[in-house]
Amino acid sequence: MDNKIAIYQEKLVSMINEIVREDGLYATTIPALELFRASNVSEPLHTIYKPSLLVIVQGSKIVTLADENYKYDPASYLVASVHLPITGQIIQASPERPYLCVQINFNTEQILDIVKESDEVWSGKKDSGRGIVVNEINSDLLDAVLRLVKLLYTPKDIPILSPLIIREILYRILQDRQGDLIKQFAMIGSHAHCIAKVIQFINSNFSKSMRIEDLARKVNMSTSSLHNQFKKVTAMSPLQYQKLIRLQEARRLLFSESAEAADVGFQVGYESPSQFSREYARMFGLPPISDIKRLRDSLSS
Repeated sequence: MDNKIAIYQEKLVSMINEIVREDGLYATTIPALELFRASNVSEPLHTIYKPSLLVIVQGSKIVTLADENYKYDPASYLVASVHLPITGQIIQASPERPYLCVQINFNTEQILDIVKESDEVWSGKKDSGRGIVVNEINSDLLDAVLRLVKLLYTPKDIPILSPLIIREILYRILQDRQGDLIKQFAMIGSHAHCIAKVIQFINSNFSKSMRIEDLARKVNMSTSSLHNQFKKVTAMSPLQYQKLIRLQEARRLLFSESAEAADVGFQVGYESPSQFSREYARMFGLPPISDIKRLRDSLSS
């Protein structure tokens, strides 16, 4: 490993340990920047990745999208270009050496702005690629991430400097290997941009009944093209994606609120309590009430 990388990681570990004293997700005073700490390995946890860069500085994690596994650690970084329902599992962490991760959230407008101002011409590939990529970490990117986290110690500098450093970070990942896979979602007219719009629509309306024909009409694509391109981005069909979003939201509601399973099922779009319970158990391994009890017991222990 590059000596600079090791030095930058050591500094980041020290700073994050100082800033984040307890396990969990820590929202910083820089709106786009979040820090995460975990002192133990975890069970597979279902969540939704929003468009973001994730840089692990200690520990390691496996992310599963549909049936595909992506492992990343301090030697690599992960970029999610669209909202994706994933299963994440921390596989390396201990109280002495906790899992530490930097998350920087972004949007397609920021990516498009950088592409427009750069001298490079986008390759213009019509076919979509995966909405998730893992690349080898490099010292230039890590240096910028370090400078961003360091701003937390000088709050007065955040309004002026944080947008500039975040812009540099995004520029670095666009210049890296697989940069076009990230650019594609911001490029108006590309298939990936259309899929990003469909993903946004599903996330905003997941509880409503949907037909793939209506989704295709919204972005002027044929149903077959939408189905194929959506699967290239997310590794699943639009309706499978909607179902995962529904079930993950149902689990969140059941965990955070005192609500009946049937009521939550209706709230996320299921008309049949038995179908909701059946599909929930298929995804999480147990019916709703049993799963939430297990989850609470696991977290309390």
